[in-house]
Parts: sequence; structure tokens; C-alpha cells
Amino acid sequence: MSDVKTFLLPDVGEGLTEAEILTWHVKPGDTVTVNQTIVEIETAKAAVELPCPYAGVVADVFVAEGDVVEVGSPILSITTTTTTAAAEPAAPSASSAGAEQGAEEDPADPSALPIDPQVTDLVPTPAPAAAREAVLVGYGVKQTAAPQRRARVLSHDPHGTTAPETGPPGEAAKPVRHGGLEVGRQAEERLSRRSAALAKPPVRRLAKDLDVDLEVVDATGAGGVITRADVERAASLATALHDRGTDRGKPGAGALAAAGGARETRVPVKGVTKLMAEAMVASAFSAPHVTEWVEVDVTRSLALVDRLKSRPELDGVRVSPLLLVAAGLVSAVRAHPGINATWDAAAQEVVTKHYVNLGIAAATPRGLVVPNVKDADTLDLVGLARGLHDLVETAKAGRTSVADMAGGTITITNVGVFGVDGGTPIINPGESAILCMGRAIPKPWVHEGEVRVRQVMQLTLSFDHRLVDGALGSQVLAHVARFLEDPAVSLVLG
Repeated sequence: MSDVKTFLLPDVGEGLTEAEILTWHVKPGDTVTVNQTIVEIETAKAAVELPCPYAGVVADVFVAEGDVVEVGSPILSITTTTTTAAAEPAAPSASSAGAEQGAEEDPADPSALPIDPQVTDLVPTPAPAAAREAVLVGYGVKQTAAPQRRARVLSHDPHGTTAPETGPPGEAAKPVRHGGLEVGRQAEERLSRRSAALAKPPVRRLAKDLDVDLEVVDATGAGGVITRADVERAASLATALHDRGTDRGKPGAGALAAAGGARETRVPVKGVTKLMAEAMVASAFSAPHVTEWVEVDVTRSLALVDRLKSRPELDGVRVSPLLLVAAGLVSAVRAHPGINATWDAAAQEVVTKHYVNLGIAAATPRGLVVPNVKDADTLDLVGLARGLHDLVETAKAGRTSVADMAGGTITITNVGVFGVDGGTPIINPGESAILCMGRAIPKPWVHEGEVRVRQVMQLTLSFDHRLVDGALGSQVLAHVARFLEDPAVSLVLG
């Protein structure tokens, strides 16, 4: 006998309330097995591939790529086949069959109503869940008040408004059949036109930002995959066609469009960007920040980095000044553990961590994420280098997991890679300090009693003044500076 199983969107990230559908790997009619990847979703913390909990045939897909879906909503149904050793029961009588059908379709029973994520008037509104408090990537959430429900709109509607229902008068609000379930006519049309374009999540994100329909983009990638260049070319063509239809005779008309496209671009604030913004506001206005900085002669550090690059133990591993800054900060935490603590407002306690989960702020196509190297204080220099390398490569590929971003204790942000001397970073919630490293540039410097040109870097430390006073913060920053001035000696002596 067969049974239809409905797969509900799970919470994959410590209390998150919603996720965006990035890529479907299956479609109705496909045969699936247990633990087969069926869909990739993006939460406010990470892009996650969801495995299939059932074996069978995909009956229907309820949401389209690009839709934002609340946790607990149905996203897929699968027809499973089960066998029984006992004989099949006798067919029910007509009267009992009618009673069962009436029970299944009784609109008074909310649990019997088919759910369509696009037609809210056919679905009873669930009790509002508690809203999340702003936290940075990788941290748990605190439940407070009820969240606002996100308006559901058609993914192909460029104005973000709900398209009118189609069909004969009086039929617009009636449900229709799609894949064995009742859905609204609007959702039926949208699901029937679901895009089959092949593109990776970062490319889909770019297409969404540029308002490019992937269904009309010519794919040049291997196997018919749409590339970033394909999307950019389509966006340029659309801009050119738009410019031809505008009145160029008006003063200043088309000036910005000619320089780079539309006069304005609006991008929805959601996912990592939304959570990062909320977390930074919460941190800035809850933890009193103090920032100190120092300039360091890192000439010996850069020379050591060059020597490390040629070591066979680090073959295939990216080695940069970040490695020595990370080693210096871990060394400073060992000497001054009070910097590796957090303020527990609820318990009115200062919690000192006797381990170092070293966070590295990384800019990715999804936004700023802060994965961390677990137990960095237990690693030697080679192990730390490999940990940083894997962390950065995973983040750039958009594959950072929720576990990678959970439990950070202290963070480094590297603005030097952007050609910036320094900054005043905001502390990640749940931590007490963040170290900012700037670029290394040649400067006149007094070295061994003479003015010479040396490679100089600015280090900036922001710390929570509730639990870290100026003396402790200064000692930590000075420790890192001494480490970088002569890292070889510091590594030997500890």
C-alpha cells in the first residue's frame, strides 16, 4: 500500500523561524531515497542541504526557489510504498467511505485543511511563535514577543505585490488540484511555472539582486549551468533595452543608468544581512565599547610568513599574516584569560571560557559570517594554519555550517585585505573582545637606534568595558604586538 508523507521545513539553526529555498534537487515524479539531498535552503546563519527522511516518489513540491518559508511549513510530499505480511483489509462500505471522505475534507477541522504557502485565506493562521532577539551568526536566540508575519508574494512579481487571481468570475477564491492537494489558483500557476534553470546559489543571489529572470538567461556553463557572467550579460542587455525607451532629452536623464544601470536598486533585508544588522545594533547599545590601537613593526612576521609558505608541512595551505596574528591572539588569551569571557546579564555573572574558539570575520556572497576554529588554543602553528585555511575556503564557497559558527569566544577581523589601515570593530554578542588587523605598509621606523623603512601594521582591540578594564585590554593588545615584532622567538618561548 502507498502512503503520502509530508516533509515540514525543520529548524536547522538553533531557534531560527524561517529559511529561504535556494535550490531544489528534485521535482514531482522523481524517485528519492533516505538521506538523499532534496533541497538547499538558506537560513540567517548558513546555507544547508536537507536530506530526505523517506524513500519513495516525490508527489509534489509546495514552494518555489526564492520563497521564504516559516519553520514547520510543508515544503514537499513523498509517496511511500509499504508492504504488510497480513492480508489487505476488506474494502469499506460506501457509507463508511463517504464518512471517511467527509472527515478528511471537513473544513471545520484545521488539521484536515491542505496547506498552500501562497494562499493564506484558505489556511488557518497558526498561533504566533515567539520572536527572536538579535544575535550574530552562530549564536542561540532568546524568545521574546510575537514576530510579524512575512507577506507571501509571487516570486515572479517584480513589484512585490500579489498578482490577481485568474479564472472565471467567482472561481478565483476556489481551490484547485495540484499534485493531489488543494491549492489556490494563484499558487497552481506559480508552481506550474517553477524555474528549471540550473545555477549555483551565489549566481541565483546575483540574479535576484539584479532582477534577472534565470529562465530567459542563455547558459554558457558546462552542462547548461548559468554562470555569473551570463547573469551580468543579461542584466546589461536589459539595462540597454530600458535606456532606449527612456527620454534622454531631459536634463540629467539616464546619467546614472548610463554609468551602471538603474537609478536605484532595492534588495530585501533578510537572512545573514538582517541578523547581522540586528546583532550589531544590539551589541553596540548593550556592551560599552572601548577601543585601543597600536602600531607594530611586523617586518620579521612577514619574513616568517614567506619562509612558512615553502615548508612541506604547509603545502596546499594558504599562509598569510592572519596566521601569526591568530597565533599571537591565542597566546595573549593564554596569558590573560579574562579577555576570553562573556557577560551573563540574566545570572549577573562573568563567565570565563577556558578554551578558545577563534572566530574569523569573513565576507561572503551571503554577507558577513563569523565561523570559528574550535579549540584553537590546543593547535600548533601547522594545525592552526590548516584550521584557518579550511574555515576561509568553506566560507568563500558558501558552505559554512551552523556548527562552524556556534560558540565563538573571541574574534579577529582582517580589514587589511581591503587596503585599510584599521578600524573600530563592534564586538560579537556573546564575546568580550574583537581584534582588528590592518594592512602592512612600509613606514619610516626607528629600528636598533636608526631610522629605517620597516613594514608597519596597525592593530585595534575593541572590548566590553563591563568586564574588561583598560589595564587588561592594554595588556592583551601589547602582548599581541610583542608577539608580532619577533614571532619566531615568541613561538619558541611561548
